[in-house]
Amino acid sequence: MNLKTIKTETDYQEALKEIEQVFDAEPNTPEYEKLDILTTLVEAYEQKYYPIDPPSPIAAILYYLESRNQGIADFIENLKRHGVSEEIINLALKEMIN
Repeated sequence: MNLKTIKTETDYQEALKEIEQVFDAEPNTPEYEKLDILTTLVEAYEQKYYPIDPPSPIAAILYYLESRNQGIADFIENLKRHGVSEEIINLALKEMIN
C-alpha cells in the first residue's frame, strides 16, 4: 500500500479515483484498510480546502421539517404550545418566505 498525504488538487483527484477502486472492499482486508486511510485523508483535505458552512437557522428548520414530512403549520402550532410568542413566529415566517 503506497499512501501519501494529499497536498494538491491532483493528489486529491488521485485519492478519489483510488477510493472508487476499493469502495466495495470487505472489512478486515488490506483494501478496506486502504479505503479507511484514503477517506480520512480526503476528509482532512476537504475540510481545509472545501469547507461547508453550516446552514442558516431557517434552512436547518426547513430541512428538519422536510425530512420528517412535517408541515410548517404543525411546526408553528408546536412552537405556540412551547410558549414561543407570535412576534417571534411572524419574524421566522418572514425569513422563510424570503
